Amino acid sequence: MVGRVPDLPDEQEIDALAALADTRRRAVYEHVAAAGDALSRDQVAEALGIGRNLAAHHLDRLAEAGLLDVSFARLGGRDGPGAGRPAKLYRRSAAEHAFSLPPRGYRALAEVFADAVEDAGVEPALYVAARRHGARLAGRPAEETLRRLGYEPYADGDVWRLRNCPFDGVARTHPGAVCGANLALRTRPRCARSAATSW
Repeated sequence: MVGRVPDLPDEQEIDALAALADTRRRAVYEHVAAAGDALSRDQVAEALGIGRNLAAHHLDRLAEAGLLDVSFARLGGRDGPGAGRPAKLYRRSAAEHAFSLPPRGYRALAEVFADAVEDAGVEPALYVAARRHGARLAGRPAEETLRRLGYEPYADGDVWRLRNCPFDGVARTHPGAVCGANLALRTRPRCARSAATSW
């Protein structure tokens, strides 16, 4: 007897994964994602030492795959007649992409757990568990740990700032439980970089 064939990732998820298979295109994506602000084709080309046409090709391919958002703006503060055409700008898309074989549904389970925590009023116990888990990670360098967990840290003087919340999807529906646990997970009394920095 043949069992039910599980649902496979849809075409958009496969396209997103395929777009990152090329190492140079992945470098373009990582550069745009790390920038925070929207970047032009010229800025990406200059930063990565590649031609403008090649940068445009990779940027547009990433946008087609849903990994980058596109906008248009005039650069340099010029406006009105003679200011030239607006530049095409790229920034990382806020859309999430997940690819798992066989398919997994951890986010649905996380939402069930968050519902249960909020219904039972046991957020303090959740925060204690998060601090305990964070303590187990405390022996590693801060940047390495934050990067591995998906926070995308970057240094701003003596402080680590974070570009990404790896729990964003569930945090939007359960901010009290998720954001509190996130803060408890990351809060450490000292840090490899600065005592004022989380982790």
